[in-house]
Amino acid sequence: MDKNPYRDTSHRRLDDYPHPSVAVDTAVLTVDPDGALVVLQVRRLQASGWALPGTFLHEGEVLADAVKRSLADKANIRGLHPRQLHVFDALDRDDRGRVLSVAHLAVVPAERLATRFAATTRLMPVTAPGRLIYDHPDIIELAVTDVRAHYATAPDPDRLLGDTFTLRDLRLIHEAVAGHELQRDTFRRTMQDQLEATGDFSARGRGRPAELFRRRTSS
Repeated sequence: MDKNPYRDTSHRRLDDYPHPSVAVDTAVLTVDPDGALVVLQVRRLQASGWALPGTFLHEGEVLADAVKRSLADKANIRGLHPRQLHVFDALDRDDRGRVLSVAHLAVVPAERLATRFAATTRLMPVTAPGRLIYDHPDIIELAVTDVRAHYATAPDPDRLLGDTFTLRDLRLIHEAVAGHELQRDTFRRTMQDQLEATGDFSARGRGRPAELFRRRTSS
C-alpha cells in the first residue's frame, strides 16, 4: 500500500518532483570603529576562500535554528535573531548541485561580535567585500539595500546605538549605513518627529553638553 497516497492535479506524488537542497546564508552587518559598514565573513574549512556564515538545513530543523547553528559553529556568534531577506534560487548558483539559499540579515552593534573566532572570521567593508563564493556578493548587496532603506526614514531602527544618543551620534551612525555624509538640517527634519528629548545632556569633551534623545515609542 502506498504510504503517501497524495496526488496533485497532474496525478504526481511529492516524490515525483525534484528535491533541491536548502541552505541558509546570513549577512551580519555592523559599523566598525572607523565608521564603516562592514559584513562578517568566515573562512571556508573544506575549500579556499571566504563566505557568509551558512549551512544546509537539516531534516526536522526550521530555518531559524539552522541560522543560529551556522553562526555558532562557524563564527562563535550566539544570541542573534536574523530576519529572512530573500530566497536565492538561480539554477547555477552552486556548483555542487541544485541548492536554494534562504538569505538572512542581522544588523548588530560591534560588541555583539566580540566572541567571533579571530583566526577564521573577518569583517570586510560592504563596498569592498573581497572575493566570495557563489552569489554571496549579491546577498550582501541586497542586505545593504534593505538596511539603507530602513535607515532612510527611521532613527537607527536596528539599534546600533544605545537607548539614548545625541543627534550627532545618530547622524554619524546613519552616515555609516548610507556610506556618505548626510545634510544636517535635512536629517534633523526627517528624524525629529520620531525622537523625544530625555532632559539629560552628554558631557563628553570640553564643548557645550549635547542634548540626549531617545526613539519615540508609538502610542
